Amino acid sequence: METKEFKVSAIENGTVIDHIPAKSVFQVIRILGLDNFDNQILFGTNLESKKYGTKGIIKVSNKYFKKEEINKIALVAPRATLIVIKDYKVIEKKSVEIPDEVVKIVKCFNPNCITNHERVVTKFTVISKDELKLHCHYCEKNTDKKNMTFV
Repeated sequence: METKEFKVSAIENGTVIDHIPAKSVFQVIRILGLDNFDNQILFGTNLESKKYGTKGIIKVSNKYFKKEEINKIALVAPRATLIVIKDYKVIEKKSVEIPDEVVKIVKCFNPNCITNHERVVTKFTVISKDELKLHCHYCEKNTDKKNMTFV
């Protein structure tokens, strides 16, 4: 049997987001606004991973992510790795980390929360990183990953 390999061209400058859960690739693209980004974006999903079985990957040319964007990635893909590329060389490689506090990223799911009625910045304390749980600073309700909506 012939082995076939598909090669994706390297990016000159930009960021690679690796080890995304396969089912979360499109969510990461959406929450980072990459679906409206003008530079080259390459992505793959359901790729073979020795560590996790399957994974997704996103390569974004000429884009370096800010801390707030990295925190969004961490909430959706807590095992993701960010690889910063400059002049075709890996400059930095780091795992994302779920922050202790989530500010201006996620909406409160409680319809009565002040953040859903007034111009108040959302603020949550992360009370569990294993099974993601957030505690709203204002209404004190707890929410989990399945109820998260990004701002």
